[in-house]
Amino acid sequence: MTGYIEGSLTKDEKVLHVGHISMWFLTPYILGGLLLLPLFGAGLLVWLVGYIRYKTTELAITNKRVIVKLGFIKRKTVEINLSKVESIQVDQGLWGRVFDFGSLVITGSGTSQAPLHAISDPMGFRRAFVEAQDVPA
Repeated sequence: MTGYIEGSLTKDEKVLHVGHISMWFLTPYILGGLLLLPLFGAGLLVWLVGYIRYKTTELAITNKRVIVKLGFIKRKTVEINLSKVESIQVDQGLWGRVFDFGSLVITGSGTSQAPLHAISDPMGFRRAFVEAQDVPA
C-alpha cells in the first residue's frame, strides 16, 4: 500500500485493516460510461472519473487511529485517534445487506463526525475497529 495512509504513519504505527469503497458504488459510472461511449468517447471520461474516485479513496485502521482520505485534487482527510472514537454506526439497506456494502458514520469526541458512504464490508471495518481498540498502541 502506498499513498496518503502510508505516508502519514507515525513511529511504531501499523496498519491493522484497510477498507475500500464498494464496487457497487461504481455502477452509475459504469452504466453512464456505457451509455455515453458512442458520443465521441465521452463514456471513457465517465469511466475515468469513477476510477479516480475509487482509487483516491483510502480507509484504514491502525493501532493508533482511524484514517480516511478522500479526493485527488481536492483532498479531504479525517483522522481520529482510537481512544477518541465514541461510536461507529453502520447503515445498510436491503441491497447493501445482499451485496455487502453500506455507510459508516464514525463519531469522535465532541461533535466530529466522519460519514463514509458505499463502503465495502462495513461490518468487517467495524469489527476491525473494535479489535484495534483492544490492541495496545
